[in-house]
Amino acid sequence: MITLRRAQDRGHADHGWLNSYHTFSFADYYDPREMGFGSLRVINEDRVQGGKGFGTHGHRDMEIISYVLDGALEHKDSIGTGSVIEPGDVQRMSAGTGVMHSEYNHSPRELVHFLQIWIEPKQRGVRPSYEQKRFSTEDKKGRLRLVASPDGADGSVRIHQDAWVYASVLDGADAASYSVPAGHKAYVHVARGAVELNGERLSAGDGARISGEVELHFGNAQQAELLLFDMA
Repeated sequence: MITLRRAQDRGHADHGWLNSYHTFSFADYYDPREMGFGSLRVINEDRVQGGKGFGTHGHRDMEIISYVLDGALEHKDSIGTGSVIEPGDVQRMSAGTGVMHSEYNHSPRELVHFLQIWIEPKQRGVRPSYEQKRFSTEDKKGRLRLVASPDGADGSVRIHQDAWVYASVLDGADAASYSVPAGHKAYVHVARGAVELNGERLSAGDGARISGEVELHFGNAQQAELLLFDMA
């Protein structure tokens, strides 16, 4: 079964400096029907104005993934990490026993557009840690590229959950397929462009809950970039 979550049905908050869309309940947006899916708890699509950002704040017991689409995001945290995340980078922060961090638009003028994803960990109370790796457009072109996994397979960042995150860039005749392991759930989020998933047309901001499907087929794409979450 594929259940669509259209972009226009997401929660929305416009704070002036921050324009944010929430796939699942978050902050002041609450919908008891949209509390996450499997271990996937948050997909926020954020656009932050130049020179603005999220001041120092805390997290605990959450795997947090940042995926930048345009611009650059500056990160600093209480475990000594400081970095700039750009398109193609995947950042993972395991909050574990607790971490403080801040996120700012690295540019004083240009917008930064990114996805922030929260995955609930399999084990609570892990030691906080940070990881950042780069996956080029060419590496994601025409296929599903593993970018996060429980064991860091294929050069992916490592998360503390039985979940596998893939990124793909598809256009024109490009196509990709995925076999969903028995008993797993999957979720697809289209970051930009448009693509067909098993005959269903998805556009930027759209998502799809997937249960009981054996094969997923992506095709007929128009400058699409998407994320696929496979959850045990």
